[in-house]
Amino acid sequence: MANIITGIRVLASIALLFCPAFTPVFYFCYLAVGVSDIADGAVARKTNTVSEFGSRLDTAADLIFAAICCIRLLPLLCTPTWVYYCVAIIAMIKIGNILSGYIRHKKLTAVHSVINKAAGGLCFLLPFTVSFIDIRYSAAVVCMVAAAAAIHERCIVYKQT
Repeated sequence: MANIITGIRVLASIALLFCPAFTPVFYFCYLAVGVSDIADGAVARKTNTVSEFGSRLDTAADLIFAAICCIRLLPLLCTPTWVYYCVAIIAMIKIGNILSGYIRHKKLTAVHSVINKAAGGLCFLLPFTVSFIDIRYSAAVVCMVAAAAAIHERCIVYKQT
């Protein structure tokens, strides 16, 4: 059941490609993605059906959603250049975390900390706030929390034995 919910997330993400941004249909699909992202893991844990395949499918669905959001939203937002630099630095830290975790532990490691979830939640909320909060301010908050999450993740990866 959890993998079906993740599949719905992939389909809702793809539907975003065909919806005009910031319309009710767009927000409906966008919310469907968010709800299914929360639900699939909860269902997998509740039904004791957590699997390696489900975990990889969940990660793939997240990447598909992120890529589609970048394609659909970035051209429409007047995002300051410094935000792109911050995102690039955060991405490099996260990629470094994945690589060092793999080198140290011979497996892909993902840290599901509260601060990582907060960063993801804040990032998810951005499209809902663009009409009443200047992107410079909301992006600054998201970048600070995401940077703290990436650094925290780095510390955890190095502490694991």
